[in-house]
Amino acid sequence: MNKILVAYFSCGGDTAMVAKQLARVANADLFAIKPVVPYTEADLDWHDKNSRTSVEMRTQEAPEIADKVENMDEYQTVFVGFPIWWYLAPTIINGFLKSYDFSGKTVIPFATSGGSELGKAETVLQTKTSRETNWLPGKLINGDVTLDDMRDWIKELGI
Repeated sequence: MNKILVAYFSCGGDTAMVAKQLARVANADLFAIKPVVPYTEADLDWHDKNSRTSVEMRTQEAPEIADKVENMDEYQTVFVGFPIWWYLAPTIINGFLKSYDFSGKTVIPFATSGGSELGKAETVLQTKTSRETNWLPGKLINGDVTLDDMRDWIKELGI
């Protein structure tokens, strides 16, 4: 049996909403990736080059993650969701991927964005796991997504 995890990072709630729908349709467990120190509105101000997120993205320093997936070895498939920041995944996602051994697992990224594409997010994320990780193509999910849309995507992936 293919046990599935949907792990996600969300600040504004859009990625959380998509992750919950995906977990429901995929009959998957859900895990919220949260920093030890939560982001404030000022931290998220991408117009301010000295805001916390601007500095993290520039230096590629990942914040410490509050919780761990205790039973990661039980999952064969892991969806990883995040908002697009500067055409990349937030650095907390890099930290999440580096925290576990994904060898032999299938990892599928998904992202939300107000207007950006996935950019080079997938390529960069693939460097954060071992070569033995099976990466499937990611999906950018903007706007209203239905449960049928999620079911169709999962069928396309062969999961």
